[in-house]
Amino acid sequence: MSVMSDKELEAVKRLEKSILEDGKVDRAEAQILLAFVRPLAADNAEMADFVKTLEDVLEDGVVTAEESIRIGAHLKWLLREKGPTQPETTFLGRLFKLNGNRTTVRTEIMAGITTFMTMAYILAVNPHLLSLEGVAEPLGIPKGGVFVATALAAVVGTLLMAFMANYPFVLAPGMGLNAFMAFTVVLTMGYSWQFALLAVFVEGMVFLALSLTPVREGIFNAIPISLKRAVAAGIGLFICLIAMKTAGIIVDNPATLVSMVHFKDVNLHTNGICAILALGGTLITGVLIVKQVKGAILFGILATWIAGMVCQATGVYLVDPANGFYDLYPKFTLGNIAGTFAAFGKTFGGLFDPSGWTHTVNGEVVGASWDLIKSLDFFVVIFAFFFVDLFDTLGTLIGVSMKGGFLDKNGRLPRISGALCADSIATSVGAVLGTSTTTTFVESASGVMAGGKTGLTAATAAVLFFCALVFAPIFLAIPGFATAPALIIVGYMMLSSCADVDWKDAGEAVPAFLAVAAMPFCYSISDGIMFGVISYTVINALCGRFRKVHWIMYILTAVFILKYALM
Repeated sequence: MSVMSDKELEAVKRLEKSILEDGKVDRAEAQILLAFVRPLAADNAEMADFVKTLEDVLEDGVVTAEESIRIGAHLKWLLREKGPTQPETTFLGRLFKLNGNRTTVRTEIMAGITTFMTMAYILAVNPHLLSLEGVAEPLGIPKGGVFVATALAAVVGTLLMAFMANYPFVLAPGMGLNAFMAFTVVLTMGYSWQFALLAVFVEGMVFLALSLTPVREGIFNAIPISLKRAVAAGIGLFICLIAMKTAGIIVDNPATLVSMVHFKDVNLHTNGICAILALGGTLITGVLIVKQVKGAILFGILATWIAGMVCQATGVYLVDPANGFYDLYPKFTLGNIAGTFAAFGKTFGGLFDPSGWTHTVNGEVVGASWDLIKSLDFFVVIFAFFFVDLFDTLGTLIGVSMKGGFLDKNGRLPRISGALCADSIATSVGAVLGTSTTTTFVESASGVMAGGKTGLTAATAAVLFFCALVFAPIFLAIPGFATAPALIIVGYMMLSSCADVDWKDAGEAVPAFLAVAAMPFCYSISDGIMFGVISYTVINALCGRFRKVHWIMYILTAVFILKYALM
């Protein structure tokens, strides 16, 4: 790169920054890059290789997502800092190869704090969702147990990532899959939470086995990218619907199924004020997101909760435990803290007790114990967990790695097997602890953008998650209306993946739309996945595009049709 003028180098670096921030390359950017680097190819083998990549991409006139990753990774690799590094002289330096990654202890710790702040909201949201608080508490996992399990799953998963892969990626129970487990598997399908956790555990073991073989990559490549994006978007709408319903913003309506709450028809001091606070909290969080405030979602939750406590103090919000409106003040008593860890005793290892495996329909137990393992539903649920976990994890790893410049010049992530093994082990460990699928959080990008490059960033966040156990009374006192804004905003973030679907190609767009629409309307992530897979296979096969559909998609379609036929 030394033969490039300073002005040209700065122009290329500005392009690089734009590409990494957007996560994609458009045709105009590729053409500009080609114009800059083509004159340098004759005397530079690395540059010649990059020119060949750009020419291949521009040949068909369309820059795909995979090609964007290749270009961004190759460009980052070309602009990397070169030259010898200083020898490691400290324990942390040798452990995490800090000098080799051109970073410092201070930078890594600050990056870890940044990541923790942006994703600490999961400590409030996950217990609320999995306990089915305000919806059907007796069916959900004990809330205190979920909180401890959430924190410990984040600690274990993140430390595994730090030491097995040395990447600054932080793990915790994932959004979307927690809602799927609580509202689809437990509440709608009627399975006990112990049995649902068993499915999560098995899915983690399957993921681990596939992470050690090329099969994992084969499955990932077999699913069309339009469906991968549609599933993320559908989950976003699904959790947004859940948030609005639990906050009382959306209510049942016999004529239209659902409608917005009519404040004159509800008690303003309970249902009404909760809906108002949730709406206000969503606006506050939206403002913080626009202002790019670090930890915007967490601060939005806290601001909504504090507003609720003010309403309780002034008599606007009235405590009514019988109808699900609890005291909003945290209780820092030994009995309360002891109760939290006692609840964890019930969730820890609960999945291994066959007496807790039940299937209930209309209030009647229709299946129990080992008989449930034989049901087709069990395998469909495992597949739904696996499907979302696989693409969520790989998508997050590749996306965050592109921003951080961790990909090699071919767009591949070194040590990816270690990262995937850490993710899959964390999922199974989290299920044993008592929480839904543990996965790599896209919020890890905040720490990467703050300079985090190694596992020390992840280890720092893990320590903070462990310290958060001390603040259990605070996180457990946060009500549903305060976590609703977080879910709504996360839904918006997930829905943005729809922008990259090729809506001009009906063979891609129609199945993607059906998958997105089915998730909130069927109130089920697994049904949305099945709608997408079946429609993609059938539509493209009937249009004569047999070779376009991977053989794995034909197998999945047959299994899903069989499931619908037998259900």
